Amino acid sequence: MLFNQIIGQEHIKNHLQVSAENGRIPHAQLFVGKEGSGTLPMAIAYAQFLLCNFSDDAEACNIKCNKLQHPDLHFAFPVTTSDSVKKHPISNLYLEEWRDFLSVQPYASLFNWLQHIGVENKQGNIGVDEAEDVVKKLKLKSYEGGFKVMIIWMAEKMNIAAANKLLKLIEEPPNKTVFILITENEEQIINTIKSRCQALHFPVLAEQDIAKALVERENCSESEAATIAHQAEGNYNKAIHLLHNDSSDLVFEEWFIAWIRTAFRAKGNASVVQQLISWSDTIAKTGRETQKRFLEYCLQFFRQALLLNYKSDQLVFMETKTGFDLSKFAPFVHAGNILEIEKELNDAMYHIERNGNAKIILLDLSMKLTRFLHKKEETV
Repeated sequence: MLFNQIIGQEHIKNHLQVSAENGRIPHAQLFVGKEGSGTLPMAIAYAQFLLCNFSDDAEACNIKCNKLQHPDLHFAFPVTTSDSVKKHPISNLYLEEWRDFLSVQPYASLFNWLQHIGVENKQGNIGVDEAEDVVKKLKLKSYEGGFKVMIIWMAEKMNIAAANKLLKLIEEPPNKTVFILITENEEQIINTIKSRCQALHFPVLAEQDIAKALVERENCSESEAATIAHQAEGNYNKAIHLLHNDSSDLVFEEWFIAWIRTAFRAKGNASVVQQLISWSDTIAKTGRETQKRFLEYCLQFFRQALLLNYKSDQLVFMETKTGFDLSKFAPFVHAGNILEIEKELNDAMYHIERNGNAKIILLDLSMKLTRFLHKKEETV
């Protein structure tokens, strides 16, 4: 992948290229950016630049990099057990699927990756087996005598044992070895790792860059591209998802509408509480990644309702697929309850991430929502 294939982020492209040409190549870098901002494609393009710009045979090097088969380009990413990998899962066992995944959706999310390998009901992580494999690879000399590049995608999924195993190697890597760690959540990376990396923060993509990419890459009309780019909130993965009308949003909308309607009726009505318990059971039966994505969807739904309530219509991009009238729901989301709603949703995501009992977490959230929805906005 070349720099000219990356959507937007011109300042970062220029910074990486110029600093490399001038010999300023940090041995460990941390690319920080939200989903769909291009951190992974940029890391691959940067790795290809380092490997091929200083190669004796740049053409052959680029061919190998384009196929993600260069012997000095290494990857580590979240994995888990599956039908084909029963125990001790490491990235090397999924390399064929990884190359296929990146060939079609390099801007995709962790959930998309887990879907791709058929384990979306599990949580992927980077464990100590992976760390040992990384150490083994990087202690060897480079095959082509130049740089060795290790890209660690979703580095926040690295557990403590793996992080401690890699700490010394990241601090003092072998000659011409470059680490590129990629994260969507910098705060979840342990400080001892973070302090050894030079951080590079990626802004979300500009609407015009997303629209241009949709027209050129997806044969999208300019008007449709502009609409989708506005709704995508700087996330190219979301733009692709909207373009192809992924059915998961419809399911999430149906879950959300059933939830708020039941929660609204549950206050002071014990018989309706049973429906909330059933709702919590239904969501709890899905995978943790699905649960987290759904709660993020709920967060966005509440924020859109808040904007509509306060007449910021130009910022409202959500279009419901079930005929649900957002304008009728909007008055129930206001300054008096939005902070509490956001806090509880974020807390629920945090506890689910850490393997809490989803049924209990979701029911607790539901009971609190019944109170929040009936809360009146304070007047000054």
